[in-house]
Amino acid sequence: MIEARRLHILRAVADHRTVTAAAAALYLTPSAVSQQLAALEQETGHRLVDRSARGARLTPAGEILLSHANAVLAQLERAESELAAYGSGEAGTVTVAAFATGIGLVVAPAITALADSAPGIRVRVRDAEGDESLMMVLDRQVDVAVAVEYRGAPGEDDARLTRVPLYAEPFDAVLPPGHPLAAGERVALGDLAKDAWIGQSAGNPCHDVTVLACEYAGFTLNPEHSSDDFRAVVALAAASAGVALVPRSALRGMDLTGVEVRPIEGVAPTRRVFAAVRRGAEDHPLISPVLTALGVASETGA
Repeated sequence: MIEARRLHILRAVADHRTVTAAAAALYLTPSAVSQQLAALEQETGHRLVDRSARGARLTPAGEILLSHANAVLAQLERAESELAAYGSGEAGTVTVAAFATGIGLVVAPAITALADSAPGIRVRVRDAEGDESLMMVLDRQVDVAVAVEYRGAPGEDDARLTRVPLYAEPFDAVLPPGHPLAAGERVALGDLAKDAWIGQSAGNPCHDVTVLACEYAGFTLNPEHSSDDFRAVVALAAASAGVALVPRSALRGMDLTGVEVRPIEGVAPTRRVFAAVRRGAEDHPLISPVLTALGVASETGA
């Protein structure tokens, strides 16, 4: 009999690509993960993981088992949802991981709405970048992720997750004071090719959006400065350190007197935000109201 807990460990190794990283995500020791993998291999009669100095990767047999593991774990989430519904499920805690702007734009308003519509649900919030939060959901560290589309993000057909679209917003150009392109109503991205740039750190979803937008505009982005704090980005632009692309919602409520903000000419780079839960958990009586509240908040606030 294959234990579901071991299937979860197998998936974590596949996601994180090393036993050490999978163990850290699951709050286990590497030796405990290795023992569970060995037990799973004994249960199945197949070698499931190959390890090398480069990390751990699933064997063909491991990939076959992983495809079934995703379906099994999703069904277990559904079973928990139905059992929670049977037991009323009207009170409990839901942990949401979201990036800072998403917290202000949709998570906080959702908490306010839930205080009236579902007072028994307590929402616990964890600040996490849009790419980090998805792994936190898969590793069962949180229940819901408010994440950003990025290269390599799990797609809508991913067997591990259920995604709910929230909102999409354009990036605007943030220019230093006196920048010659500030004279126009809009900025062509290609005209900024020779400027110094302020970007985000590699791995940040906004970095991916900016890099792709610059590639489409015909140049390669090589940021002179980088910061994941948009207030810092604006401060650097105000100091004439460079130009930047910033999601429009991140500029709301910010002191912009020292910079020039212009929309992008043509098709603007866009940040696409969605909520994600482990597949099968979307109907859980605690999680479903949170997803609904996030959706309503995105319609009214984004």
